[in-house]
Amino acid sequence: MAGATAVVLVAEGAVLAFVHLVLGRTTANQSMSIAGMDPSVMSKATYAMGAGMGGFLLLCAVFLAVAAIRDRAPGTFARVLLVTAAVTHGLLGALVVGLVGWPAFGVMMAILCLLVASLMLYSAKDARGADAGARGADGAGGGPEVQDAPPGHPLLGDFGDFKPTSP
Repeated sequence: MAGATAVVLVAEGAVLAFVHLVLGRTTANQSMSIAGMDPSVMSKATYAMGAGMGGFLLLCAVFLAVAAIRDRAPGTFARVLLVTAAVTHGLLGALVVGLVGWPAFGVMMAILCLLVASLMLYSAKDARGADAGARGADGAGGGPEVQDAPPGHPLLGDFGDFKPTSP
């Protein structure tokens, strides 16, 4: 899952960088100002935004590829970065539905689902893996033995013949 998400993020980063390159060149070629802004400043800001967004998505893809290769959940910094990417995709999905249309919304939500699935599946897998690692390779107990709790309500304790009325 993380490997597929990394590939999708690399493709998205390349597309966004290309779109910003085209927008920057278009802004530079039209010698008009918007609200008194210099066209060269606007084109350079567009280039910088495209490079920043592409770099951010590429960094997220690198962390996901490392997680896929190691078959472990990403570290704390990588998780924060990936959660930020997921939130950003959710917000951008809400914006593109009105600006671009439903197909773009569907693409953004598919990428959001891939990011969330990558984060959730690795955290659940690591929880199971840590439990299996505590038992050892042969399943024999390396840690304390777990026993079932005695019958009765855990908060009320034992009150002799008195029992709670609800199950």
